[in-house]
Amino acid sequence: MSLLKMVKLPEASQMQNLDDPENIYVLKKIIRRKPFLFKTYKEFYRDILRKIRTVPFDGEVIELGSGAGFLKSMAPFVITSDILPYEGIDRVFSALEMPMDSKSVSAFVMIDVLHHIKDSRAFFTEVNRCLKVGGKIVMIEPANTLWSRFIYKNFHHEPFDVTGGWGFETGGPLSGANMAIPWIIFYRDRNKFAKEFPGLKVRSICIHTPFRYLLSGGLSLRQLLPSWSYRFVRLAEWVMSPFNSYLGLFMTIELQKEL
Repeated sequence: MSLLKMVKLPEASQMQNLDDPENIYVLKKIIRRKPFLFKTYKEFYRDILRKIRTVPFDGEVIELGSGAGFLKSMAPFVITSDILPYEGIDRVFSALEMPMDSKSVSAFVMIDVLHHIKDSRAFFTEVNRCLKVGGKIVMIEPANTLWSRFIYKNFHHEPFDVTGGWGFETGGPLSGANMAIPWIIFYRDRNKFAKEFPGLKVRSICIHTPFRYLLSGGLSLRQLLPSWSYRFVRLAEWVMSPFNSYLGLFMTIELQKEL
């Protein structure tokens, strides 16, 4: 028996169809019962909420791909959404065709969503249409570092193809993916993005979190360290933060509409 099979959660083995909306209820339970994972998501949400403090106050704040997350419990004003219908979601729609009026949204926020969107150009066109001037999109996505490439290519079921384009054709809403798309758009093709979307300015990109999510086991493996060690892992990450460009698994991307 391989090591990965030994630490795999029983629930993960039961979720054969990744596009089944019933999986959401299982994933919610996994997040809630794993302190490492719950605290990591909580810090992700806090960072996102800090970055949208300066957006126009009179528009909607939309979370795209809310999934099994719990942002709304921390920020009740957030409108949750997803492409799949399930209990507790506020709105169901595709990020490629959003049912919002032009210039009505103050912020879009999302975690691990962009790399599941099949047509990033169509997505950013919609975001640009919906956002108010001064509005933001803040997303947390996979990073492309020495450490992340090793982890994603060897221990993750989703493809990580740095030679790809801004989208892909195969797969369902959750099973379809290219984890390298955020890096492709905002690093490899940064100048192209700036030319095609001049009104969406990149305000910041921060690479972070090399170990916590991995040690949490994510959504498919058992937590690999006792819960009391979380603060020590967090401290170790802070000490090693100067090396995040080599070690980080995630990056936070902050865009703001200026035109």
